[in-house]
Amino acid sequence: MSDAAYYLPVPEAASPTTAADDLEIAVFRPTARTVSTWGPHLQHGAPPSALLARAIERHRPRPDTRLTRLTVDLLGPVPLTDLEVRTRIERPGRRIELVVAELWATAPDGTDRAVARGTGWRLETVDLPEISCTSEPPLPPPAEATPADPDPSWKGGYIDTLDWRIVVPFGAPGLSSAWMRSEIALVEGETPSGLDRLMSVADVANGVGSKLDPRRWTFLNTELTVHLFRVPQFREQDWVGIAAEMSVGPDGVGMTAGLLYDETGTLGRITQNVQVRPR
Repeated sequence: MSDAAYYLPVPEAASPTTAADDLEIAVFRPTARTVSTWGPHLQHGAPPSALLARAIERHRPRPDTRLTRLTVDLLGPVPLTDLEVRTRIERPGRRIELVVAELWATAPDGTDRAVARGTGWRLETVDLPEISCTSEPPLPPPAEATPADPDPSWKGGYIDTLDWRIVVPFGAPGLSSAWMRSEIALVEGETPSGLDRLMSVADVANGVGSKLDPRRWTFLNTELTVHLFRVPQFREQDWVGIAAEMSVGPDGVGMTAGLLYDETGTLGRITQNVQVRPR
């Protein structure tokens, strides 16, 4: 099995876009690099999120629009089996489009079901550099951060594909923050886009922002929403920055809220619904 990418394309199982329903189907095989921190038989949330974002970004792209909001709902454990990506434009429009992608997998009993869904709003863009602004605080550059693993208990599978630079240690009061980058491609044989690079790590925001000891607690996110007010600008060896904090209620339900960065500055925000349980 390849260890140079999270997914291998299965082109013989793909289906071209049909004009009648705009449905495009592609199939990808996960590698061992997608394995979750929370269990050896399911995928970490980051690679499936990135695979959905890739499908949405590439489906009938238009040069006068860009993806501005992406929501990924994890409908259950994403298994380590072939995934069928089904993509379509649900709400077409001249200025606003809604693109939907789903990951389908075959269960042990032979039935097919959607295990994750991504929805992305694409908005029409115009050239207005004079109004560009942001109030989000900057993140110190990667060169000033500390090379370190986030936690000794976070090992194997997906986590081992990341290189880390810690800015504010995890568990510290307020926002914790780090720079990270994936060492491998999203899909074998492809050069990742800026969105691919961002979404390949964005899901770890709940780990960056958690104040809980992962040896005593699990804190799985059931979804994530990313708002991008700027196009991600990543080169091959560039870092993705995340500053995040988790808040947890007294009933085991929490949320993570954070900021997303490339090396030129803030580019968006992320939120995640989180379910907390003792190990």
